[in-house]
Amino acid sequence: MGFLARISSLALLALTATPAGATPVQTTNPVVDLGYTTYQGSYNETYDLNLFKGIRYAAPPVGKLRWQAPQPPPVNRTSIQSAIEQPPLCPQSGGAKLPEIYGFNSALGNEDCLFLNLYAPPGAKDLPVLMWIHGGGYNLFGAEYDPSEWIEANGNGFIAVMIQYRLGAFGFLSSDDIHKHGQANAGLLDMRFALEWIQEHIGKFGGDASRVTIGGESSGAGSVILQAMAYGGREDHLFNNIIAASPYSAPMYQYDAKVPTNHYHQFAAQAGCYKGGHTSKSAIFDCLVDADTDTLQYASSNVSISGAWGTWAFQPVIDGNFIRELPSKQLFQKGVSGKRVLSGNNANDGVPLSPPYINSTEGFLGYIKSTFPLFSSQDYSRLKNLYGFWTTSPENNGLRYDTLGDRGPTALNQSEMATGLQQTVFNVYAETTFSCPSYWLADAFSGGSLKESWKYQYSVTPAYHGADLTAYFSIGATTPTRGFISAFQKIWGNFIINDTPVVSITDAKGGADNSSVPEGLNGDIHWPAWTEHSPVLMNLNTTGGTTVFDKVTDELSYWLREGPGVTNEFSLADASKWEGGRGERCQFWRSVGPRVPQ
Repeated sequence: MGFLARISSLALLALTATPAGATPVQTTNPVVDLGYTTYQGSYNETYDLNLFKGIRYAAPPVGKLRWQAPQPPPVNRTSIQSAIEQPPLCPQSGGAKLPEIYGFNSALGNEDCLFLNLYAPPGAKDLPVLMWIHGGGYNLFGAEYDPSEWIEANGNGFIAVMIQYRLGAFGFLSSDDIHKHGQANAGLLDMRFALEWIQEHIGKFGGDASRVTIGGESSGAGSVILQAMAYGGREDHLFNNIIAASPYSAPMYQYDAKVPTNHYHQFAAQAGCYKGGHTSKSAIFDCLVDADTDTLQYASSNVSISGAWGTWAFQPVIDGNFIRELPSKQLFQKGVSGKRVLSGNNANDGVPLSPPYINSTEGFLGYIKSTFPLFSSQDYSRLKNLYGFWTTSPENNGLRYDTLGDRGPTALNQSEMATGLQQTVFNVYAETTFSCPSYWLADAFSGGSLKESWKYQYSVTPAYHGADLTAYFSIGATTPTRGFISAFQKIWGNFIINDTPVVSITDAKGGADNSSVPEGLNGDIHWPAWTEHSPVLMNLNTTGGTTVFDKVTDELSYWLREGPGVTNEFSLADASKWEGGRGERCQFWRSVGPRVPQ
């Protein structure tokens, strides 16, 4: 069973309102005319939602449109198109060295994959809109998640649009050659095109194009950061709000730097389009455009899985136009579009994408030096001091348990996933890749009269990277508890609908009177907005019940909290002091950003 499937088995198995004269879509074989095509969806009686699956929002990016900006979808006025089947996934390129059971595996897909799924209440009018960008390291997955229960939990008060975008080499191939003849960051441009589609068409489903939230998890959350940074943070009024759950910030290079160029040449060689330095650049590109899709898909996968543990070869780059700066720098300069952000991370985000086999001083130092090869000796020394290298036992044989965050042992060398230097590796990876980018994003939206930010940590055991997915895509979920799922979905839904994650005390308690939540005024929880001078986060956790041990591999196992008696335990914390001074460590990662680079 794949890692993501295992998660499922454990916890889930414009600027204008509705155009004048537009008729809200009703139930029973709902039909919508988009101008270029008319689609017929389906009605889900369980959730009282109209579902439109497989709406084409852009032209097929194939043939001469490979590695080009997305183009408008073709016109088809001859018949009504069915929108009841899941669209084909884009080609999938797996993560390097990850066990098959983790589920981050390559698979053939279909290059003609620029589709979206849309969930809207029948008769909707002027509802806010969520556009969800899926995660998967910019190389995997698609619009496979069902938000119906999340929408229902919020009184069917918003519309959800789940998009697909080009992945792997098809979406993120980069080099001087690509820059000259095509477009780097094609996958990011797909997302932008989907946002523009929403501005033009969402009113026909009853949505309000002036109230759009872009959300995502992992690389989907990294994507929403990059959409906020697009064109230097230019305000195009495509969205107001951002939800970023564990934003993935992989090393980001200039489009023509050595790393992406090497991946380009490896990809071209695998595809039979490059035989060494004598091959002309235009000949390589033309060959790739003409190549067979299966050949290219295997090439994308083979290059991607050849790297270090948990990495992917094809990632966003600084292209000088859409992306102009490293996130660590541009977020510090507050160069972002949008008005509000809800920024989160998971307590154990370092698992499973960082290596789980470090059990010696030599192994730790080797990992650090191979992961950050551009660091100076001073950088390495500073890192070792900040992460307690000199006082941490190298062995991973201590009693494992979750830290409290604000007191006692810290994530520097203690979690339910590992102890010693193995846990330090998990924490280094979590902070540089997910936690600190979530801090920087919160900073970027703080301190101004026109922007606001809130910060949270998802700490429900086991809280590894991606474990939170079942708290919002929750149909059939058994963990986390239904009470926590209800509270979490109300928090996110309230942010989408009412521009704040502050919900009622009753909603936060999730139906259990003995739950513990920070209480504020007027029956609402107390959750201050984040500021750089007062960085407060909400720690979202549970307590009580019984614990059950689960083993995925010899290196990966954890405890789950379940059964009767589990209640919500939400608390506020000083994020700068959290986990033994995470604020200071995030300042360090920002300072070395150009040498990560991130």
